[in-house]
Amino acid sequence: MKADYQELVDEISVLLGVPATLENRDFGLIAFGAHDSEDDAVMDPVRTRSILTRKSTPAVRAWFEGFGIARASGPVRIPAAPDAGVFRGRICLPVRHRGMVLGYVWLLDDSDPGPSTARLDAAMEVTSRIGDLLAEEVKAGTDLARELRSVLMAEPGWQRDMAVAALRTALGPSADGLHVVLCVAPWRDEEPGIRAVPGTAALCTLPYATGRAAAGPSGTAGASETNAPDGRTGRPDPDDGDALALLVRLRSADALAPALGAVARLRESAGRKAAAGAGTPRRGLAGVPAAWHEAVSAARASVAQPRFGPVAQWPAIGPYRMLTALSTEPDLTVRPLLGPAHSELAHTAEVFLDCAGQAGRTASVLGIHRQTLYYRLSRIEQLTGLDLADGEDRLLLHMALKAARL
Repeated sequence: MKADYQELVDEISVLLGVPATLENRDFGLIAFGAHDSEDDAVMDPVRTRSILTRKSTPAVRAWFEGFGIARASGPVRIPAAPDAGVFRGRICLPVRHRGMVLGYVWLLDDSDPGPSTARLDAAMEVTSRIGDLLAEEVKAGTDLARELRSVLMAEPGWQRDMAVAALRTALGPSADGLHVVLCVAPWRDEEPGIRAVPGTAALCTLPYATGRAAAGPSGTAGASETNAPDGRTGRPDPDDGDALALLVRLRSADALAPALGAVARLRESAGRKAAAGAGTPRRGLAGVPAAWHEAVSAARASVAQPRFGPVAQWPAIGPYRMLTALSTEPDLTVRPLLGPAHSELAHTAEVFLDCAGQAGRTASVLGIHRQTLYYRLSRIEQLTGLDLADGEDRLLLHMALKAARL
């Protein structure tokens, strides 16, 4: 498919005698023609950034959209604006399909009078073919939403086997390739375009509560929210929206960076409370439900530990691979610590256990006197009934405090 876009962009470049680039309606780069001139003036900062990062900034997008390109049905001339980093004038050829704009072809051209009307008409005919390709690609991704959703929501057994078989048939030969499953939640918007993440084979939204249930062994995802050990309630609320699931093709298991970067941008656009996670790449489709479980669990872990990055990866979340499988209902013995009134004690307990029970190191991290630490530890034992000199009691407390962050 990408080769088809490249051929059509090259065709426009030859028709008009200037380098062309193709971007989707969100200004994400799809293809660009060769820039073989030795004149530095051929390029400007906006085009250079678009090619190197494969996207434009929101400010650049708003500036260009101010010329009415999203409503235009024919070429739009845009003058140079050095203050905005646009050193060269442009001609924008809107790419439409059945009246809907799906992208833009950009030409660096500020010549006077510029390409003839006949040549521009011929170029617009090529953009109509690009529009057909983009519409076909969007339709394919949308059509597969039902199949992917069925795979992720089906009960284990014959129902899931049938759903996987249907998705395999819809994907064709590529179904046996390497894929990664990613999650962004909560997701309140419409499903993004299939090109939002490079290599997306299918995407869908599904109830976030369903995604949470997938991360636990006993369907306890609907349990009431509890405070994190430091008094925060950072856990995304299932009522906030759906989860966005993406099935993304990979060339190799170590070629995750483009997908992770695009999903990080989706997470950012979803809002402050959104989290994102990625499962382990797998070949074929049989492991997609397990990969979804991993992606949801990784997203939950990223809420507890921002150090896992904007998109947490299942192999990297360590003990949270086990913690996310636990019930979200806090253990009865630890529950007294989890209220706002005892957030300082909960934080002290977590730091103490993170420091392997070393009092001096714990006091240093907390910035308190050792005697103050001993007093707090005794209060923790009184509230919970646990013995912090007992290894199993320590383990229970440590796991409960970490799980409370989820």
